[in-house]
Amino acid sequence: MRGSYRFRQLHSSSFSSRSLETRQPSNIKHQTGNPTCPNPIPSKKTLTQKRRSMNKLSNASDSEIVKLNKDITTQMRNGRCEAALRVFNVMPRRSPVSYNAMISGYLANGKFDLAKDMFEKMPERDLVSWNVMLSGYVRNRDLGAAHALFERMPEKDVVSWNAMLSGYAQNGYVDEARKVFERMPNKNEISWNGLLAAYVQNGRIEDARRLFESKANWEAVSWNCLMGGLVKQKRLVHARQLFDRMPVRDEVSWNTMITGYAQNGEMSEARRLFGESPIRDVFAWTSMLSGYVQNGMLDEGRRMFDEMPEKNSVSWNAMIAGYVQCKRMDMAMKLFGAMPFRNASSWNTILTGYAQSGDIDNARKIFDSMPRRDSISWAAIIAGYAQNGYSEEALCLFVEMKRDGERLTRSSFTCTLSTCAEIAALELGKQLHGRVTKAGYETGCYVGNALLVMYCKCGSIEEAYDVFQGIAEKDVVSWNTMIYGYARHGFGSKALMVFESMKAAGIKPDDVTMVGVLSACSHTGLVDRGTEYFYSMNQDYGITANSKHYTCMIDLLGRAGRLEEAQNLMRDMPFEPDAATWGALLGASRIHGNTELGEKAAQIIFEMEPENAGMYVLLSNLYAASGRWGEVGKMRLKMKDKGVRKVPGYSWVEVQNKIHTFSVGDSIHPDKDKIYAFLEELDLKMKREGYISSTKLVLHDVEEEEKEHMLKYHSEKLAVAFGILSIPAGRPIRVIKNLRVCGDCHNAIKYISKIVGRTIILRDSHRFHHFSGGNCSCGDYW
Repeated sequence: MRGSYRFRQLHSSSFSSRSLETRQPSNIKHQTGNPTCPNPIPSKKTLTQKRRSMNKLSNASDSEIVKLNKDITTQMRNGRCEAALRVFNVMPRRSPVSYNAMISGYLANGKFDLAKDMFEKMPERDLVSWNVMLSGYVRNRDLGAAHALFERMPEKDVVSWNAMLSGYAQNGYVDEARKVFERMPNKNEISWNGLLAAYVQNGRIEDARRLFESKANWEAVSWNCLMGGLVKQKRLVHARQLFDRMPVRDEVSWNTMITGYAQNGEMSEARRLFGESPIRDVFAWTSMLSGYVQNGMLDEGRRMFDEMPEKNSVSWNAMIAGYVQCKRMDMAMKLFGAMPFRNASSWNTILTGYAQSGDIDNARKIFDSMPRRDSISWAAIIAGYAQNGYSEEALCLFVEMKRDGERLTRSSFTCTLSTCAEIAALELGKQLHGRVTKAGYETGCYVGNALLVMYCKCGSIEEAYDVFQGIAEKDVVSWNTMIYGYARHGFGSKALMVFESMKAAGIKPDDVTMVGVLSACSHTGLVDRGTEYFYSMNQDYGITANSKHYTCMIDLLGRAGRLEEAQNLMRDMPFEPDAATWGALLGASRIHGNTELGEKAAQIIFEMEPENAGMYVLLSNLYAASGRWGEVGKMRLKMKDKGVRKVPGYSWVEVQNKIHTFSVGDSIHPDKDKIYAFLEELDLKMKREGYISSTKLVLHDVEEEEKEHMLKYHSEKLAVAFGILSIPAGRPIRVIKNLRVCGDCHNAIKYISKIVGRTIILRDSHRFHHFSGGNCSCGDYW
């Protein structure tokens, strides 16, 4: 009462009256009836009036305070925190209930700091106050502060103990939750269920079972919790034993067991249990439907769908998803059109189906028709464009997504980073990296690995390693990506250093790791190291060599000129060599001019893959190098007869976030005149430095001068020239080619890098080449 504004006014005026009285000189007499000199001593009537007024305030009826407290609660429930505070501030008096209403409201509206401040200012706290604040710390995941507050509490009830137990349990601190449970003076069902759920949710099923067996009279929810945990771990026998022991089963019990059987492919048992179930709600029907769909039993699923007495959106979406998975988009679309209600999941399922099946036009129509798009919709359409070769359109959609204000998720970042990697859009990739860092995703494996791949494929291996170092918990994919990245860039020794670090970190290599290690040895000519790794990987890591490992070894031996050893290894393979393995042998034959072996390899490849244009070109190159022009002509006719078309070569370079693409003899680029003039100037300088065109690589029997002219305007040379003209000095020029770089271009770019004093990084379909000062990182071993 003494804290109210009105009381302070009264107290002040009363004090002033007494002060005036004491300050009056003794010779002045009190005068009555004189209006100019009021009597400083209040009359009996005045005192009575004041006393009544004060009593009225102090009794500001309890019902009125209760009403104001309810008003505070209402305002907080509607998110009007400031309005609640105004009510709180004008209250004639406040009880702990008033403060508790404010603290609870602030916590419910996410204003933790205001709740904490209000709690600290409370003149008097009751048990509810402590429990409300404790729950706030727990919800805010500040378990250290929650524990400190818990220990400060003058008294605790079962609610306090359960709040602390729940905080530890929900955040994965199961052992701490157990310690709280053991200290509890009194436990209720919430306490027992809280610890049981903590064990189940964190996969500690045996602990959960021991706890369950230590007590009788569990509620149905507890039986269902443990049974659900067993189902999740695919321990269906134990789950069924528990189900059979249950004294009372509810619909959750039946549905959990039915779902367990259905999700694990035991559809006959699921169907039998479904038939026995006394309660078949829409969830049970949908579980059966989903089981049929997930196990490829689409017709049975459709019959179940048609029999359902009631369907919800999950039922419809499950059936549509089944058709989508089987690539039956006509049926999926028909069902989608018949849906009485569609949600975001329905639209996204159809959108994803069209995108994954390559029908990007229909995918775009669905996307444009959507009443509301979410992050999944954007990720699906971006992935659709990217996976179907429309990389630039995918990137444009990502930019549009940002403008649309949609929250950027891990999936959208990962998809767009993958697109940047495919087309080597490094500058855009770097911008995305900045946004990833701002969003806090950089140190996680999922996005971190996508960043790592992007930098590796865009030719920035140093930045890739920086990202690799920044990933907080590297998984085997992180290590494999870094090993393979160094291998493709020709830094074999660094790839093997990362491999050794991987083993030291306790990460077990897998078959993909060993492909990267053997590729690193192959790209850098480390024959002995590669051989040692190949023959020891089964004993050291339990990895059985597959076709990819053998192909790497044959490539390694073949490049080193050890063709006989490569053939012997092929003969000793425990399975038939595939086209890739024979292709490695054909490539080695071209490098070392072994026409006979090349013809043999090519003939086998043509039988396996008659439309493999790359192998026709490799054999043609082999014939051309040995001057067998008649055979080159026959290969050209053979390709024509079989309808095999050579993939046209093209190269591209990124300049100021824009991709510039070039084909051989390009005549449509707006800067073509400047590019050709610059190449002519470079050609003269290169010849003065000793450059000679490798005309033997031209697959046409024409004059040498014409051959030189044909080589001069290859797509990679055009892209390099444009990069030099457009990218500021001091920055590397990164060029991507869809095929392998030709020998003449490789030689020419070495000269160009020396003449212009620039670092040129070229990624072809096989590996990276870092040109600088007239040398290449591959050491001409490619």
